[in-house]
Formats: sequence, C-alpha cells, structure tokens
Amino acid sequence: MCLAMPGKVIKVFEENGLKMANIDYSGTINKACIEYVPEITAGEYTIIHAGFAISVINEDEAMKSFEAWQELEKRINE
Repeated sequence: MCLAMPGKVIKVFEENGLKMANIDYSGTINKACIEYVPEITAGEYTIIHAGFAISVINEDEAMKSFEAWQELEKRINE
C-alpha cells in the first residue's frame, strides 16, 4: 500500500527535461517530479505519491495532515 504524503516545496529545478523539486517532509528532504502541478512554486505545499506531486494544497491542509500523522505515530508507539 502506498500513501500520499504532504510536503513543502523547497526548490524548483529542471532535471533531464522534467520539472522537479526538492520537497521537505517534516525535515526529510527528497526529490519529486512536479510535472503534474507545473504552477507550484517554492514555499507551497503539495501531495506526493510515488515520487510525483499530484496536487497543490494550502498550508492549513498540510498542517492537518501532519497532525494526523503525528497522532497515528503516537498511537503506534503507545
């Protein structure tokens, strides 16, 4: 099962002809393809699935997702 994760765009760049970005997932930074959301800019949030940005979300939505993940992690570790 794969889960889509929210992340904040840190840097937008081109690689091998594709629009890419460095994405911050609560302190972990990975690269993702942003071809499906070409309007996104640094500082905005996105949902990443399987290495591809699939939608742009606002900061409030991202924070709600982070809170839900933290709650799940807390329950798992109890």
